[in-house]
Order: sequence, then C-alpha cells, then structure tokens
Amino acid sequence: MTTELSTVDHEPAATPPAGRTRPGRSLTVGAALVGLVVVVAVVSLAWTPYGLTDGSGPRLSGPSGEHWAGTDRLGRDLMTQLMLGARAAVVVAVSTTVVAAAIGVTVGVLAASATRWLDTALHTVVDLLIAFPTLLLAMLIVTVRGASTASVVAAIGIGGSAIIARVTRVNAARVLREDYVTAARAAGTGTLGILLRHVLPNIAPTLLVQLMLLAGSAVLAEASLSYLGLGAPPPAPTWGRMLREAQSTIATSPTSAIFPGLGIAAFVLGLNLLGDGIRERRDPELAR
Repeated sequence: MTTELSTVDHEPAATPPAGRTRPGRSLTVGAALVGLVVVVAVVSLAWTPYGLTDGSGPRLSGPSGEHWAGTDRLGRDLMTQLMLGARAAVVVAVSTTVVAAAIGVTVGVLAASATRWLDTALHTVVDLLIAFPTLLLAMLIVTVRGASTASVVAAIGIGGSAIIARVTRVNAARVLREDYVTAARAAGTGTLGILLRHVLPNIAPTLLVQLMLLAGSAVLAEASLSYLGLGAPPPAPTWGRMLREAQSTIATSPTSAIFPGLGIAAFVLGLNLLGDGIRERRDPELAR
C-alpha cells in the first residue's frame, strides 16, 4: 500500500504539448516587430537625427557615431531616411486596411444578406478582382492617377478588398444561418440590427486576421511600386525608393541596401506573425 501511494505521489506531472506554446510565440514576436516599427514611426514625427535634405555628411560612409546607419551617395543620413520610411510604411499599412475593410466588408455583408441575383453579381465582381493580380492593378491605377501615396493606398486597398469581401461573405452567410439569428428575426429585429449585433461581432476576429495579412502584403506592394518609381514622389522617403537608389552603389555601400531591406522584412514578417498568432489563439485545433 505504501509503495502504491509513493508511486502516485512521485508520478511526474503531464506537460502540455509543445504546439500549444506556438501561438503565444508567434503573437509575441509579431507584436514586438510591429511595435518596434510603429515606435520608430512615432518618434520620427518629433525627432530625426538630421534633416531629410541635409547632405552635409560624407558620401557613402558606413555606420559611425555621427551617422548611425551611414550616408547615401548624396551625403544624406540613412537613419533619418529609415525612420521616415518606417512612418510611410505604417501609414500605407493602416490606410490600405481601412480602405480594404470599408469596401470589402460592405460588399461581403451586402452579398450575404441580399437576394440571389445580387449575390451572384457581387460574387462575380469579387472573383474578377481576385483573379486580377493586385500589383498589376496597382500599377495601372498609379499610372492613371499619378505617382503618390494616395494612389498607392487606393490601388492596393481596392485590390485587397476583394479578398476581404469573399471572407466576409462566407462568414456572414454562416452566421445568418444560426438559430439565434432566426430567433432575433422572429423577435422583430431588423436586418441592420442583426448585422450590427450578431454578424459583425462574430466575424470580426476572422476579419482581423485577414486584415493583418493584407497589411503585410500592402507594405510589400508599396515597396515594390516605390522600387519601380511608381510610389510617392521625391523627396518623400520610402524603403522601396531607398533600395532603388542604393542599387548603383551597393558594392561600395552595402548598408544603404541592407537596412531598408531589413526594415521591409521585419515589418512584413511581424504583421504575418501577428495575424497567425491571433488566428491560432482563437482556434486551439491549429495549435495542436
């Protein structure tokens, strides 16, 4: 009897599966990377090491005490450009998700709650937008409207709204078939009340994940457009333009290309990890 009790008392406690800690790690790392870029962007509103057009530094110098990230071919401070580029990336990410959410959620909810012929028509338009490459659509819109931050945001937001519309339509249609929605209708709740009280709160977490992933794609698309010369016009600094300007001097000053590339990679990776972490936190099956 004593032996049995001793065995039970000293039996090692079961440890949770390793997979269950992954959502927390993804969420933590993603939030840290995104938070770092956002903090740099906020600081740039009040302070930068040098003026944007200050070319008093030595040309193509490496990192030093005076210029923490070095200088470019015109003697301008790279750290200043990196900080202002972080601000531009945050503005593009936030503005694009707002545009995509405004269009996509409206179209998706309308398609889910409308008649069959309107649902079919909206679904066809969404499929056409999804089939058309977002970057190519952005290039066409920017070419017509002219290169500017507003044109880039509008182009990427319209392209990304198709995915948000599809996700909204599928999830809203599922919620509208639930018994509590039927009970709400029987109690006299109107369509608008059902959408605001039941549909949108239930699909919001799924939409948040999609918007995080869209923000990462928007940052990458904006950098691509800026690299091609279709982004915000000079002297507005962006990480994509910094890569373009560093292309001809990368052999003599590799840091002028490494730092903006790391900025793009860190921000995009952080947004994707943040979205994955939120998704896995809400779905324990994914963690397993």
